[in-house]
Amino acid sequence: MKGWVARWLINAVALLIVAGIIKGIDVHGVLAALLAAAVLGLVNAFIRPLFLLLTLPINLLTLGLFTLVVNALMLWLTAALVPGFSVAGLWSALWGSLLLSIVSAAIGWLIQDGA
Repeated sequence: MKGWVARWLINAVALLIVAGIIKGIDVHGVLAALLAAAVLGLVNAFIRPLFLLLTLPINLLTLGLFTLVVNALMLWLTAALVPGFSVAGLWSALWGSLLLSIVSAAIGWLIQDGA
């Protein structure tokens, strides 16, 4: 349970950082970031696997690069569901999801390394 809460907080902080860097991604407050991180986690746990299964042929043709598009769509879907969190378009979602993965992994690595 402790690891789940830590990952949730890491993703919320990463969302705030990404919103500060990527134009077109806006997070209006810490509460919106926490809610968006929770919804993104649920979307990635339940909807993303279905999307990856449905897009398997195109994913194989692109050697896995279409996964970036699926990740962007999950971020865009999260923005549609969470008030106070918005993504302006597909390009913002694509760059935001890529940067979100990098920032989240870096913060997680720093916290784990410091513990």
